[in-house]
Amino acid sequence: MMRYNPPNIFRMVIMLRIGFMVLLWISVLWGVQEQRKVPILAYHRFGIEVTDSMTIKTSAFAEQLEWLKTNGYTVIPLETAAKYLHGDIKSIPAKSVVITVDDGHKSVYSDMAPLVKKYKIPVTLFIYPSAISNAKYAMTWDQLRELESTKLFHVESHTYWHPNFNHEKKKLSPEEYTKFVDKQLGGAKKKLEEKTGHEIKYLAWVFGIYDDNLLNEAKKAGYAMALTIDRRHASSKDTMMSQPRYLVVSKQDIKAFQRMVNGEEEKASQGKKEVIKY
Repeated sequence: MMRYNPPNIFRMVIMLRIGFMVLLWISVLWGVQEQRKVPILAYHRFGIEVTDSMTIKTSAFAEQLEWLKTNGYTVIPLETAAKYLHGDIKSIPAKSVVITVDDGHKSVYSDMAPLVKKYKIPVTLFIYPSAISNAKYAMTWDQLRELESTKLFHVESHTYWHPNFNHEKKKLSPEEYTKFVDKQLGGAKKKLEEKTGHEIKYLAWVFGIYDDNLLNEAKKAGYAMALTIDRRHASSKDTMMSQPRYLVVSKQDIKAFQRMVNGEEEKASQGKKEVIKY
């Protein structure tokens, strides 16, 4: 018959406590690992030569795409990144990156598209509909439809006519500004859906301008995610209405591009904003 041995109970209690502490630390470390991040890049114009700060050489873009391919990166659709950041999907390729382009300039069709087709990468186009088939610098609706037909390009919203919300807020009455914001957000979404025939779910903030009111209005307008240019990796810790992007401009060489994508720039300059001058 086994004798009751109190010291054994004490040892068991100690072991249980140690086990509990180990599980607690594992859960903490798992929480840290659970932060989901992905770099999102923002382009504007492409060309043989650099004509302004927002234009990058087509050859430089080709060099960037080749670097991504050579170094094992996967360009994923914005839709996939959004679902990952929101927690709707568990994982994405270890080296993932998203490519977006703002405004809808003709050079996307003439200069960028051939490289996108060559590398077979998904690209999101943030469009403001007032310019399409109207402005000399912009693509036409037919060109946008042609790009979307490749299944590589996808159109989303960049407001209705590319306003500066800060300037408009100063000069308009509160009532006028409310109507103005509704036109830029809800009106753009409706127009783009009519023209493309698909749901518009994502928005890029013009000039990177946003505030709490605009974030709320974007959500009310039906957007699932909105993007800034706050120069860090998009993260599950950020609100979905202000996910950051890296603005890619002509002054950045391939080493600067590498630092953006691999997160070195984010570590060096937290919270840095890019000032856009058109």
